[in-house]
Order: sequence, then structure tokens, then C-alpha cells
Amino acid sequence: MSLPLIPLLPLLGAIIPPLFQSRNANAISAGVIAALSLLLLLLHAPAVFSGEMPLVSWSWVPAIGLNFAFRVSGFGFFFAFLILFIGLLIILYARYYISAEDPMGRFYSYLLLFMGSMLGIVLSENLILLVMFWELTSISSFLLIGFWSYRTDAREGARMALVITGAGGLAMLAGFILLGNMVGSFELTDVLAAKDIVHAHPLYPVMLILVLLGAFTKSAQFPFQFWLPHAMAAPTPVSAYLHSATMVKAGVFLLALLFPVLSGSSLWFYIVTPVGLATLMFAAYMAIFKDDLKGLLAYSTVSHLGLITLLLGLGSPLAAFTAVFHILNHATFKAGLFMLAGIIDHETGTRDMKKLAGLWKYMPITGTLVMVGCASMAGVPLFNGFLSKEMFLAETLEPNLFGAASWIVPLGATLAAIFAVAYSIRMVHDVFFNGEAQDLPKKPHEPPHGMRLPSEILMVLCVAVGLFPALLAGPIVNVAAGSILGADLPDYHIAIWHGFNMALALSVIALIGGAALYFFKSKAFDAHTWFYAHFDGKGNFEAIISALVKGSRWITGTLENGSLQRYLALLVGSALVLGISPFLGSASPFLGTLPMTAIDPVTLVMALVLVVATVATVLTHHNRIVSLLMLSTVGLLVSLAFVRFSAPDLALTQISVEVVTIILLLMALHMLPRTTPQESTPARRWRDITIAGLSGAGIAALMMAFFTRPYDTIATYFLENSKPLGGGTNVVNVILVDFRGFDTLGEIAVLGIAGLGIYAMLHGLELKAPRTDAFGRFWSSDRFPVILASITRPLLPLALLFSFYIFLRGHNEPGGGFIAGLITATVLILQYIASGIVWTRPRLNFDNHIIMAWGLLIAVLTGLGSWVVGYPFLTSSFTYLTWPLVGTFEVASAIAFDIGVYLTVIGSVLLILVKLGSMNSPDAMTVSTAAMEQEKGKRSN
Repeated sequence: MSLPLIPLLPLLGAIIPPLFQSRNANAISAGVIAALSLLLLLLHAPAVFSGEMPLVSWSWVPAIGLNFAFRVSGFGFFFAFLILFIGLLIILYARYYISAEDPMGRFYSYLLLFMGSMLGIVLSENLILLVMFWELTSISSFLLIGFWSYRTDAREGARMALVITGAGGLAMLAGFILLGNMVGSFELTDVLAAKDIVHAHPLYPVMLILVLLGAFTKSAQFPFQFWLPHAMAAPTPVSAYLHSATMVKAGVFLLALLFPVLSGSSLWFYIVTPVGLATLMFAAYMAIFKDDLKGLLAYSTVSHLGLITLLLGLGSPLAAFTAVFHILNHATFKAGLFMLAGIIDHETGTRDMKKLAGLWKYMPITGTLVMVGCASMAGVPLFNGFLSKEMFLAETLEPNLFGAASWIVPLGATLAAIFAVAYSIRMVHDVFFNGEAQDLPKKPHEPPHGMRLPSEILMVLCVAVGLFPALLAGPIVNVAAGSILGADLPDYHIAIWHGFNMALALSVIALIGGAALYFFKSKAFDAHTWFYAHFDGKGNFEAIISALVKGSRWITGTLENGSLQRYLALLVGSALVLGISPFLGSASPFLGTLPMTAIDPVTLVMALVLVVATVATVLTHHNRIVSLLMLSTVGLLVSLAFVRFSAPDLALTQISVEVVTIILLLMALHMLPRTTPQESTPARRWRDITIAGLSGAGIAALMMAFFTRPYDTIATYFLENSKPLGGGTNVVNVILVDFRGFDTLGEIAVLGIAGLGIYAMLHGLELKAPRTDAFGRFWSSDRFPVILASITRPLLPLALLFSFYIFLRGHNEPGGGFIAGLITATVLILQYIASGIVWTRPRLNFDNHIIMAWGLLIAVLTGLGSWVVGYPFLTSSFTYLTWPLVGTFEVASAIAFDIGVYLTVIGSVLLILVKLGSMNSPDAMTVSTAAMEQEKGKRSN
């Protein structure tokens, strides 16, 4: 049960650091959360290292194959350990790096959100769940990269990262859907065991390309590599974390995770290998010429990610083993180097290598640590980077990779290794030697030890793993690679010395060539200036975005010209064109084999009246009051149609909604001109008539085609199970509060949101009701006729009693909470209309916000109550009670949910109508709070 807590602790704990005002409390709270998650992970270590795979799973949305499922495979444990271990070091480092002016609590909140998202990716058992965490990393990295939102480069870098990785995530989702349907399951355990099924499927190429797009965009593989260097606008702790153990490693993690099921085909090899090789070489070349320390390290990260991708593309078991080993080595030296770059920036005020020089005499300890990290990054013997680099070079020498062109891979790998040595030497020499720095923003000095401690730990690991690889790295790399390769795990032992071989020779060539390239770099810089001008990824990206924005503005300007008629014409016309397609090519497109129902005179007359009222609504729309009266006639006739065709619940709902709607429209129209000018030209009117006529005929044809053919219906199920499962004979109400109760909960939530939204828009808005009508006649000064007030006041208790009756009978007869709520709201609004705000408000002294809130709360608590007794959310139950005199009667838990619906409807409707009526009413706009209090005093006397 502790397994899901590993990712959920950081995700839920992200709300804790901002609660503290102290910087130390911010850091400690974040560190404690990450440490607890690491402890929970380590509890699974004995099982993982013994070859087991702890797994937990709960059904979530089984209809789409989504389960809340997590597992700890060897590879997942390996990655989760990196995420949490380096994450703890980042938390410590950030305590000293983030300035007092920055909101440190918010920073740690984003960092924990990011950490939990990454843990969710590496521990997910379900592919759809993995995608959810995948997209969450895109969002949380967007927040982290743009943390300094006042900086333009931070905003641009965050946007670029979100666009590229978000688009790749959508492609990957499509690929996972195809993959899950091929296998018949979205569970990783099933997917990884179905290699033959997947490779034999005709959609394997499409699925593979979509999944690879997700991995390549996340890990900044060519041609998507440009977004990652521009993410350097983030604070250095973010850069160190993002580049070493999280975010960009997610792509190569996915490639390695799905290696057992996706690799082994020529398509895999010819896509993944060239992409990895191109990324490796291009990014290594670009890193040489970066003057920004973090920019150099960013391109170095891209290059090393290309190296890992290339290894996985080669497809051999030893190449995959080497990829896992290099993930470990790269995480250690790259996280340390980024933190050291941040220290240099923090203590000198700049990270521009054109300004930095001669820092050795000021920062010798930092310089020593940088030398260790750069030696590992360059692949110098006795450091951990050398071990995996030599293994990598050995794998590129395998014959028959590209047939006659097999030399391309080792040549490209060697060139990239030469570039890596050159940019590593440059980072050390240009910063710590190379003369004396001039005009630095700050006087250089060593940082506080707490700030340097995380990088010291990582650099010690670089040396320790380089000297004792079999002892320190062998066990965890074997477990991680073993969970990927299974029985194909090669019998390979990591060692410092493998004898004199071609891989060693290539390593020596890289070291010598890199040193020579650095000392002749001036000519290389001249050539690079031309190259960079033609291969600027950011410029190309911005050009594409600009073109898309211009195109969307043109489309928007063309379509959205402010004409509602045009919008409706386009919408209805498009639906008409699409709706014609089912009728084409059919011998008898309109009528099926079932006979049509005979029409009776009453139905015919009512249908004709309905048509006439509808046409009258359109023809009189310039006179809004008359048109509204015609519209109310249409609503009444629709209600009668429901009665005619045995739908009393719908009839009651329709007539109640009509009353509320007419009142609402009357209030709204009272603030608008009574008539509208003639705006449509004859040509436009004929266009609208044609579209409307064709659309009406099309709907009629569709209904005739549908109802004259046999069709299946779900009504039988509800008719048969309404009483035995829901305890009610009113099938409509049982569906609303039982079978589809979750839908109803969503609908009343939307109703509440709509009420609050309208209230907020109207709040503070001052509108005066017109004094005259459309013909210049003054409104009567008797705004509240005595007869109307005298009738409505005694009507209130009777109507409330009737609504209560409608509510109670709803489970077995036409009625229910929604209809009763509308009736109650209508009667209460009638009191406002008849007697005015001043008289009514003190007597109906309740807050509609509170009523609505209680309704939603009761509905939700009803659903939670079923959880408490072990049933799914909103499961209802019923029983029968016997009372003296009353007899036996049914009691259903759904009545509590219906109370929630009832209160939400009342609160929302009154919130809208009372607010709108208050704006409309002259007395409400002039009467002060004191006048209301005076009215209360009169009533008490």
C-alpha cells in the first residue's frame, strides 16, 4: 500500500512549503517530504534486488483501460532513486542559491510537483496513467523554467518547452492508445510481454513513430533539440535537476522502458540510431562555442542524451546495458557541474566565459570540483564517465550496423567524443586560468559550505565509481538493466581495464583530438559564426510560431466579424453538409421498413400551432416583447407535446424552465431597447431562409429515416431495473439520482458555477430601467399592484406545500428535486415581482449563496457516504419502514441527493433572478440599507 505514496507524497506535499514564512522551514519541509518518499522507495529495495517486482493496482476508469496502478521494477527503482537522491541535494543547494527576494516556498512547491510527476512516470504500471504524469511534468517544468517570470528569456524558454514537449506528449498518447489496443491492455506488464503481437500488427510503424515523437521531444533529440538550451533561463537548481535526473531523462527512460517490446525491428534501428547520432554530434559541436556556462552544459546534456538514444537504437543487449550505466554516470557529473556553474554565477555575478578567467586563486575548491566533473564528462580514465564512454565506443564498432557504411557510427561517435573533450577543457581553462578576470560584478570567493556540499557528494561519487565500478555501480546497473533485458542480460562486468582494444584507441584519439581542437579553437569559432546563423533552432521556432499566429489571426478575422448570423450560418450550413452524407448512395434513404404512426387531429392541430408560433417568433423578432410572447407559446406547446407522448416528468420540467426563462428574459429585455433596427439585406434573408429550410428538412428526414428502422434502446434496462435496483417506479428520476447520479452532480455544479458567474458579472453594474416604453408612454407609477400582491402572498405557502409534495413523490411519480426547486424558485421570485425588493428581502432574509453551497455539499456528501460503507461513489440504497397510522413506506438514500439538487436549483436561480431584478427595479436602486432596516422595524412593531 505504500507504493502509491512514493509519487503522491511530493505531489500532495507541494502545498506545504508555501505555508511557512521562514526560508529554512521552506527547505526543511520540502526535504522531509522528499526524504520520506525516498525512505518508502528503499523499503522496496530488498524485493527489487531479489528479482521481484512489487505492484499495486486499483480499477479507476475500466471502460478506457485506465487503472491507478504502480510498480517498482529494477529500472523504475533505479530511476526513482536518482530522482529522489539528486532531488534532496537540489533542495539543499536551492536553500543557498535562491535569493531572499524570491518566493522560496513557491519554488519548493513547484519542485515537489515536478519531483512527484517524474516519480509517477517511472513507477506507473498503466500507460494512460503514465501519460497523465508525463503531461504533468510538462506543466510543472513550465512553472519552474518560467519561475523568474519578470524575465523575457524565462517566459520564452518556458513557452517553448511547453509547446514542444506538450505536442510530443499528445503524439505519444495517440501511440499508446494504438499500442494498448494492439495488446488488448494498457498495463505495462502485458504490453512488455507482447513483442510478437506488436511487431506483427500493421499499425506498428505508425504507433512506433508516435511514441518516438513523444520520447524525442521530451529528451530534446534532433530536430527538437533547440528548446532545452533555452530552458537555461530557469534558476540553476532547476537546470541541474532537469538535466540530470528528471524531465529530459524521461524520453530516454521511455525508450529504455519500451525497449523489450518496440526494439528489434529495422524501423526502430533506422529511426532511433540516426536521430541519436545526429543529436550526439550536433549538440557536442554546439557546446564548444557556448560562452554561457549553463549553455555549454545544456548542449552537453543534449549530446549525452543523443549518446544514450544511439545506444538504445543499436538494439543489442550490451548497448542497452551501457545506456543504463551512462544514465547513472551522466546524472552524477551533470548535476554536480550545473550546481558548480551556479556557484560561479552566484559568487562572481556572471557565468559568461568571456568575462570569467583566473578564478583558481579565489575559488580553488570549486575549481577542483569542476575539474573532476569535466574530467568525467570528457571521459578521462579513472572517472566514471570514461567507463561508459569506452563501452559506448566499443558498441559502435560492432560490424554490419549500416552495411557498407558501418564506419559512420564509430566516426560520428569519435568526433562527438573529441568535441566533448574540447568543451570540457574550455570550461576548466577559460574559467579558472587563462589570465585574470576584469570588471567582474562581484569579487570572487568560495561559497558557503552548505551550497557546495551537494556537488562535493556527486564529485566524490564520480571518482569512487570510476575507481570501484563493480562494487558501487554494478549491482544497481545490473538490476536496472536486468528488468529491461530479462534473460538477454549480458554477462558483463564493469571494470576499469579491458585491455588494449579499439575502443581504448578511440578514447585516446578523442582526448588528444579534443585538446588539439581547443588550442586551435579560434579558427573554429570563425567557421561556427556562419553555421550558427543558418541553424538557429530558436529563430526557426519563433518564425513558425509567428506564422501560425498570423494565420490564426487571418482566419479569425475572416470568420469572426461580429455577425451572429454569419456564425450560425456557418455552423448550421456545415452541419447540413455533413448530415447529407449518410443519405447518399442509399436506395431508400428516408423511409425504413417500420410503419409510421397514424396522426390524430389534436396532434395535427397542435403541431400546426407550434409551427405558426415558431414562425411568428422569427417574424416578430424586431419587436422583442411580442417575439418573447410567441416564444413562450412555443415552450408551452413543447410541454404539451411531452404530455401527449407520455413524458410527464419532461413536461413538468419544461413548463417550470419556461416560466423561469421568460421571467429572466423579461428582466433582461427591460434594460434593452424594445425594438431592433432592420439589419438584414434581402439577399441575407433569403440565404438564412434557405439554410433554415434545408436544415429543418434535413432533421425531419433524419428522424424519419431513424424511427422507421429497427433500433436498439437502453430504455429496456432502466425499465426493468428501476424498481429492483433503484427502489423507484419513476424511471426518469431514478436515472437522475441513481443510475446517472454522477452526471446530475456535474450538472448542478455547472448550474452553481453559472449562477456565481452571472452574479459576479452583474455585481457593481449600474443600469437604469427606462421610464417609457417603445412608443414613448410612461410606465405606471403603481409598480406593485395591490391585487397582484394580495394574490401572491397567500399563494406562497400553498405553492411551497405543492413543491414539497412534488419533491417527495419524485422517486415513484412525476416530480423530483429539480422540478420542485424550479417551482419554489418561481414562487419566491413572484413575491419579488409582486411586492418589490424593499418589502420582500427582509421577509425572505436568507443568502442564496449559502443555499446553493449547502445543496452542492449535501449532494457530494451523499456520494461520499457510499464510499464510507464500501460502495462506489454515489451508490444509492433503499429500504422499507413501517410507522403507526402511516403504514409501510419506502426510504431511499437518493432522497438526500435530491435534496442537494433541490437546494442548488433554488439557490442558483434566485441568485441570478434576484440580482438581475435588483438592477432592474427603480426602488431597489434608490433604497438604501437604512431603508431596509426601517422596513424591518415596522414589521417588528
